[in-house]
Amino acid sequence: MARLGDLADAGIRLAARGGMRALTHRAVDAEAGLPPGSTSYYASTRRDLTVLVAERVTEQLATDLAAVHLPDDLDDVAVVQIATGFLEGLAQRADAQAARLALLLELRDDHDLRLPLTGADPVRAQLVETARALLSALGIVEPDRAAIDFVGLIDALLLYRTADVAPLDAHRVLTAYVAGLDRA
Repeated sequence: MARLGDLADAGIRLAARGGMRALTHRAVDAEAGLPPGSTSYYASTRRDLTVLVAERVTEQLATDLAAVHLPDDLDDVAVVQIATGFLEGLAQRADAQAARLALLLELRDDHDLRLPLTGADPVRAQLVETARALLSALGIVEPDRAAIDFVGLIDALLLYRTADVAPLDAHRVLTAYVAGLDRA
C-alpha cells in the first residue's frame, strides 16, 4: 500500500531529524503532505507508528541485502569490496540509519519493538548468513562466530558514519579485520 509506505518514509525522516520525540501522528501527516488524522487511520497508537517506522527500516535493509551479488571466486579483496559496497549502499539511506539509531536508543527497554532492529530479526539472520558464506569461502576458522563479528563491525562503522563522529576509512578497517582472521 503506497500510502502506508509514504507514512513510514515520513516517519523515518522525522525520526532522523528530530529523534523519536519528533515522531507524532500530526507531524507525520504534515511531513507526508496528508490531511490531519491520516496517519491515525493506519497507525492508531504511538506504538503502532513506531512499529511502522521500524518495519520500514528493516524492509529497506532486506532490499539492500537482496541486491548483494556474491561472485564465485572470492578472496580477501573481493570480500572487503562486497562489504564496503554494502556499507556504502546502506549509508546512502542516511535518514533510515539515523532513524534506526534513534529507535535503538529509544527502545532500549522495549524488547518487542526493538526486536526487528537487532540480531533477532530474520533479515539480520540473512545478513549474518551472507557474511558466513563470504568468510567460509576464505577458509576462515569458526566462520559462524566471525560472521557475527563481521556484521557487527559493519554495523558499527555504519552507525559511526551516520552519527558523523569523525572521518573513518571503512575499507581500511574491514581489510584489517579480514586479514587478521584465522584461516584453516
